Amino acid sequence: MQSVPVTQTQAQVQVNSFIRSVYNWMSIGLGITGIISYYIISNQQLMFYLRKNFILVVGLCIIELILVLSIVRKIQNMQASTATVLFLLYSALNGITLCVILYHYTLQSIASTFFICAGTFVACSIYGMVTKRDLTSIGQFLFMGFIGIFIASIVNLFIGSHGMQLIISYIGVIIFVGLTAYDTQKLKAMSLSQPVGIDVATVRKGSIMGALTLYLDFILMFQYLLFIFGGSRD
Repeated sequence: MQSVPVTQTQAQVQVNSFIRSVYNWMSIGLGITGIISYYIISNQQLMFYLRKNFILVVGLCIIELILVLSIVRKIQNMQASTATVLFLLYSALNGITLCVILYHYTLQSIASTFFICAGTFVACSIYGMVTKRDLTSIGQFLFMGFIGIFIASIVNLFIGSHGMQLIISYIGVIIFVGLTAYDTQKLKAMSLSQPVGIDVATVRKGSIMGALTLYLDFILMFQYLLFIFGGSRD
């Protein structure tokens, strides 16, 4: 069966439709995370319970990691509805664990940092969409950098150095600025490679995978920016 040639106009429509779907699902995920975090932070009893049950928070983080790995590794073999539910469940659980971090900052600084992060994220995404430069090699380098700061963060849990955490945060922001542009370009390339007439379920799974990728870029960038710019409530 011969593939149907795609015109430039059709290709652009295909890209726009796919990217729009990715951002819609990403926005839904962020919305769920934000609503749950705000609700728990506003509820003193729930917040007290979480802060006193460190093992529960660690357990939820482990479940989050399992959900992410399940989506990444098995999305090709799962139903689109299953992938969607797992992504939304991950967003909800992240809202619970994220509030443990957010609790230490004022609402004003959280809001201002969110807008800084959103503006930076949008700028990086636009660059990833329009640039003609191949960001593949940069993306691989930045991913290795992320592994490095992840290990450094684990070490710093035992050291407890504020200065080290500040350095990690600055490097983390730089890494996720680059990864946002790289991942956006990768999603654009993926949408262009999709054949004409691809089934809706496959498109949905691609959108969920893309939404998860950009969601992680945004959330991690936000956390690093919050440590730099956030005002402590203490």
